[in-house]
Amino acid sequence: MRRLTFGMSTSLDGYVAAPGDDLSWGVPSDELFQWWSDRVGATGLALYGRRLWEGMNAHWPTADQQPGATPAVVEYARRWRDVPKVVFSATLRAVDGNARLVTGDAVTEMTRLKAEDGGPMDVGGATLAAAAVRAGLVDEYAVVTHPVLVGGGTPFFPALDSRVALTLVETRTFPGGVVLTRYQVRR
Repeated sequence: MRRLTFGMSTSLDGYVAAPGDDLSWGVPSDELFQWWSDRVGATGLALYGRRLWEGMNAHWPTADQQPGATPAVVEYARRWRDVPKVVFSATLRAVDGNARLVTGDAVTEMTRLKAEDGGPMDVGGATLAAAAVRAGLVDEYAVVTHPVLVGGGTPFFPALDSRVALTLVETRTFPGGVVLTRYQVRR
């Protein structure tokens, strides 16, 4: 059975994107960028919602070929291309690269994928992750908190019908006061 992790950057007040889908407050330091790259390299299957997929796929397939691409960017782009991806969308008609499209019920498919053998899965995109959280599919949360208050936007955590008990398994501070907290779900 695969483990499912939900990890994203968030503002201190709990938003993954500020109003207008503004992400400018979450630019990672070199050290944090390397941490994200290592996560991608350790992922067996990445699950994407449509909006996150469109943003990532617009940049990373060719990011290593851009003038001035750093070794870290080259490494991340290679890792991102290599990891198998499942994109969940009711509006897309096709995806490319090392990805396949799921247009049906996301929770049903994530449950099926989780039951398979294989490496760890990461879910990204607030809407898709919210469905996984509410369905009780997430095993671990990697919360990368940036020291900024954005006042609104897209929340990291969805509203829940019941409490979820967590165990802290890691904390780490990155340059600029960014703090990683990793929690495992107590089952």
